[in-house]
Amino acid sequence: MHLRVADILRDQITYGELAPGLRLNERVLCEELKVSRTPLREALKTLASEGFVELLPNRGARVMPMTLADTAQTFEVLRVLEGLAGELAGARADAAAVAELRRLHELMRGCHQRGDRERYFELNQAIHAEILRLSGNSVLAATHNKLNLRMRRARYSANVSQPRWDRAMQEHDLIIDALEARNGKRLRALLEEHISNKCDVVIAALLSSGTVSAIGTPAAPLKREDGASGRIGRPRAASSAAGHPAQ
Repeated sequence: MHLRVADILRDQITYGELAPGLRLNERVLCEELKVSRTPLREALKTLASEGFVELLPNRGARVMPMTLADTAQTFEVLRVLEGLAGELAGARADAAAVAELRRLHELMRGCHQRGDRERYFELNQAIHAEILRLSGNSVLAATHNKLNLRMRRARYSANVSQPRWDRAMQEHDLIIDALEARNGKRLRALLEEHISNKCDVVIAALLSSGTVSAIGTPAAPLKREDGASGRIGRPRAASSAAGHPAQ
């Protein structure tokens, strides 16, 4: 039960329903999720270990605020990890695995063409995770997964212009082409550039959104007018007008 609750809360944080810095009201969350406090508290412990929430001694928990320093430094590490994974995958991936990645890539292209933001994000994350798996290095994949979880909400919330989203899709075209050619060194360079570009977009989006300050300290948390759980609506229907994720 607590893992299911953690999944729900993780998505709510990722998609902006629970804002950075928000104090989490256990009573409200229990009512909304229809669970007791025991699985909720276990779920919060899980999310705290992943960097999604912060447990406050004798004061409950809050959604972990984001800082520019933490975001930039985490992306620096992700850049190296994904680059290395790409080089290893280029040498180790078999034909069937590469064909499956091409299939996921084409599905993602369809989402890009339709402006389906959430499905695009899900497929994008699946592709990156599969490249990590194809590296054949389980330690590398596990390290990346832990850090990547912390960046999910930042990556999803990076709404940018259509030209940038188009460019991100083009970058993925080159990544898949390099993998099919088994060119590990080129794949490494492409992935490192891709992650660097993503970091730039995420930092710019965080600054413009007011989620963090320019010096890296958390901005004031968003609050709901009624003072309850502080939830803000997930941008589903309006995602096309609001912008698109750079992945």
